[in-house]
This record gives sequence, structure tokens and C-alpha cells, in this order.
Amino acid sequence: MTEYQHKELATGRWANLSFFEQMANIGSEVERAIKWRAKNKDYFQMALDRALELLDLTADDSRNSRRLGELLRLREVLADYFCFDNIYGSTDKKWQNYFLAFNYAARVNL
Repeated sequence: MTEYQHKELATGRWANLSFFEQMANIGSEVERAIKWRAKNKDYFQMALDRALELLDLTADDSRNSRRLGELLRLREVLADYFCFDNIYGSTDKKWQNYFLAFNYAARVNL
């Protein structure tokens, strides 16, 4: 069985959040990974692991089944940016802008 960093969320609380709230939370962890990448390798890795864990929880949420392809592609591009060759040409700013829209949507309850 997987050892979750977000144990409370993994046991069902994640499913109580809207899709926009889920994505905004993933974005917060991506922001932390960006912040720590050049400063502290351990903190960077923990933030990235949490972001990917939350993304997996989002993909596993049955309410998001119609978005599964997009969520899996998002995971692929995130991993490519932080761990591999960045073949998709991502930047910190592009990730920040991508997740900013979800923060806005979560706050206005779209």
C-alpha cells in the first residue's frame, strides 16, 4: 500500500474538494517545488512528491473521470519539467500562470 504524505486527504477528504480546489492545492505544491528547487534539494523533492501525490488523488477521483487524459498529461509534463529533459519547454512562469487560474476559480466558487 502507498504511504501518503497527505494521509487525511487520501482517506476521503480530497473528494470533498471541488476540482478547482484540488487543482489549486496541486498548484501550491508546484509553487513550493519551484521555490525550493535551487535552495534545498530535500524540500524540493518533498514538494514535488506532494504535488504528484495530489495529482494522483485527483486522477483517482471518479468525479474527474472525463478529465483523466488531461490530468495524466499534466503529470507527464510536470515530471518532464522537474525530473527529465523538459521537452515540452515548460518554465516556472508558465506553471505559475497555469495554476493561477485554478486559484482564482476556487476562490470565486466556479
